[in-house]
Amino acid sequence: MSTRLDSHPARDDEALRHVLEDASMGRWEGPRDVLVATGSDWDRRIFRLQVLAEAGARLRFADTWAEAEPHSAHALAGHDKGRTQMEEAWATCRAALDVWPQDVAPLVVMLALLRTHAPDRDTLNHVWSEIKQRDPWNREAHHEIVTYLFPRHHGAQGEAMWWAEEQVALAPQGQPLAVLPLVVLAEAHRCRQEQNQGAYGLVIHPWADCPQAEQALERWWRHRTPQPHACFADDANYLAHALSFANRHGEAREVFDAIGPYATHVPWSYCGRARELFLRHRTWAHSPPRRRKRP
Repeated sequence: MSTRLDSHPARDDEALRHVLEDASMGRWEGPRDVLVATGSDWDRRIFRLQVLAEAGARLRFADTWAEAEPHSAHALAGHDKGRTQMEEAWATCRAALDVWPQDVAPLVVMLALLRTHAPDRDTLNHVWSEIKQRDPWNREAHHEIVTYLFPRHHGAQGEAMWWAEEQVALAPQGQPLAVLPLVVLAEAHRCRQEQNQGAYGLVIHPWADCPQAEQALERWWRHRTPQPHACFADDANYLAHALSFANRHGEAREVFDAIGPYATHVPWSYCGRARELFLRHRTWAHSPPRRRKRP
């Protein structure tokens, strides 16, 4: 089995990989065309915008695009300028919504702005309501809310898990939102390690007896759609990680197979060296049960 992993931000999105090459040379026409072609596939659109916005921050092609097409919803949504200033970034999102009111992407950005710059719950609830009207099971929006509710941000202890479990109960089967509780568990583990370095780690962890992993299997994995969603690798890595640390290596094998080379840094990095842990647990998952011995 190959140990080569693919860390490209576009992952298996070949169209996005191609336009990122254009962006690296300062060309914005490729990103524009791929976003136009994405249309109202909000899941794929948000993923592509996130990757393009990150590239735009490094390469500055997004500013050139916004100047060339100042009334383009696609250019405005991917525009990096003003992200360090809440008011300007918020105005940019509202301008994008004026051009394309159905677009969910600017609203997801607004959730992130509230988390990092202005933790106003009334405004948060208003933005959340707008998202629910447009795309009620939007993955990125749910992840933004649960991150907002982490204790290190603006939530009370236990609030993020309570909210995540509620969303899982409400969502239809087959929705990757079933992974949300695993995200909360991983965050709790990371925080506890920070607070109790040396006394808490790989021996004591929340995945040994983890009903949330079974919940993710039953509510999402066993009923998932044939076509993976844009952030499939992120969610599948959370599930593979939870199953692996629960010593459920046989069940993790199918998840690792679906992940392919697209290992993610989180949550593996919360338990050690991410790449080494991923490869080690993937090897165990593909080993006969009698050979699965921890060093």
